[in-house]
This record gives sequence, C-alpha cells and structure tokens, in this order.
Amino acid sequence: MGAVYFYHLTRKPLEATLPLLLSKARSAGWRCLVVGRNPQRLDALDTQLWQGAGTDFLAHGRAGGVQDAAQPILLADTQTDINDAECAMCIDGADVTPDQVKTYARTCILFDGNNEQEVQTARIQWKTLTDAGCAAQYWSEDSGTWTMKAKKD
Repeated sequence: MGAVYFYHLTRKPLEATLPLLLSKARSAGWRCLVVGRNPQRLDALDTQLWQGAGTDFLAHGRAGGVQDAAQPILLADTQTDINDAECAMCIDGADVTPDQVKTYARTCILFDGNNEQEVQTARIQWKTLTDAGCAAQYWSEDSGTWTMKAKKD
C-alpha cells in the first residue's frame, strides 16, 4: 500500500516545486502521473517542462497522445494507469481516492497555501484518506525548507 504526501506550498509556486518533486521521483526510478483539473494549467506546465535544460529537462507527455503508455511523466486531467506510474502528483485540488493511493508507491498532493479553496480541499482529502487507513505525511515550506509537520500511519 502506498502513502500520500501533502505539500503545502507557501513560498514557492507549483511551477517551481513540481519539477523538483518530479526529478526526485524519476531519480527513484518511478514513472509519474501529474493529475490536474485545469487543462490550461497542464498545458502551461507541459510547455515549462519542455523548456528545462540539462539536468532540469524532464521528458514527459500530455495525455491524449499516441505515446501515452511510453511516457515517464504523463500530465492528465483524470486519473489513468496508461503509463504504469508508481507516483501520482495531484495538483489544483484534483480528486484522489483511497483506492488510487493504494495503487501507487506514493501519491503527492500539492496545494497552494494562498488559495483557501485548495487548503480546504487538502484538509478534506487528509481526513478522508487517513480515515480510510492511508498512511499520510504533511510537509510545509513555511520555514524556508521543507519540514514534515504531521504524520499518520
């Protein structure tokens, strides 16, 4: 069974944090799925990831292409298992169920601390997922470095 990690973004935006987490996941050998609710945001992230140079470059694809199954990182607006991801990164309040958490080695929920709706959604997700028995960690960058503030096994 996988675990869910909540990342409370307060200092750096998603556009800065997501590539770092994707790079760490890829370094662990994981294929990744990025799930978001906003197609325009996913398109912008798609463009941003293609512009990375050298070690910042992250090979990926946008869901809906003929090579989806081969993508090491797939950006999608729905949960899918087409690229056999071991790590899911949910952004912009994307839905995630306990069953989905159990299918991945890790599920990351990234939420904007300056967006009250995303904060409330993350609180509901924490309660729903931990009540269902999912192991969870809550990470915050409010001190300038990532610190685990809560953990539930």
